[in-house]
Amino acid sequence: MATNNGQTSVMAVPYRPDGCPPGLEYLSQIDQLLVQQKVELAEVILGWETNNKYIVKNSMGQQVFYVAEETDCCNRQFCGPLRSFVIHVQDNMGQEVMTLVRPLKCGSCWCPCCLQELEVQSPPGNPIGYVIQNWHPFLPKFTIQNEKKEAVLKIVGPFCACKCCNDVNFEVVSLDESTKVGRVSKQWTGMLRETFTDADNFGINFPLDLDVKVKAALFGACFLIVVVWTYHGHGCTICRSQVRGQAVVVLCVMFTLDA
Repeated sequence: MATNNGQTSVMAVPYRPDGCPPGLEYLSQIDQLLVQQKVELAEVILGWETNNKYIVKNSMGQQVFYVAEETDCCNRQFCGPLRSFVIHVQDNMGQEVMTLVRPLKCGSCWCPCCLQELEVQSPPGNPIGYVIQNWHPFLPKFTIQNEKKEAVLKIVGPFCACKCCNDVNFEVVSLDESTKVGRVSKQWTGMLRETFTDADNFGINFPLDLDVKVKAALFGACFLIVVVWTYHGHGCTICRSQVRGQAVVVLCVMFTLDA
């Protein structure tokens, strides 16, 4: 998987602190990340769900990571936001530095027996953190765990994760939920993009001196949050499926006029 086409500004490789997994030294110098999902033409025209791909940048717009989802076709089309996935995170040299593993979990807010979870590995095969959903009838809540499965932080989302024309914010808080230490935001990308595609932009803020393994777990939490809550959209996918047919008609008319 190519990570740089020669035109993208990339982040320089920083010094790797002691105890930092290879490839995560980038996170030691960062307190903010922007994750931009690449728009797939098949998804825009046909509504056919494809493997998601992302570019991860720092606050200066420099590329830090390239991210690619790995799922099979049936899993994507029929399981939707509940699907299992493996997400591969590469550095700018094409080396896989992190793997995010999410099992299939068919749960609901009224059934706490099958809650969502995600394992963060770095290097691949070596777990360094976990994201565990906490049951709540109305709010999306998660616990961030370290490699020993000890709780270190929590994430609390809004009652409604579908806010047209606004960002959707999930607060990173202390274990007693009294202190805010960061934020995961699903960013509004404009009416056309939000309507015709499932492509998302989201950002994450955390303290600069936070342990890189915890930063990696928060980074992994972004993908679980986006896929399950904001991708699902609490009904917005119905609106998207209705207008995609209109998008095909518009595109066909445009091609006809050009001809």
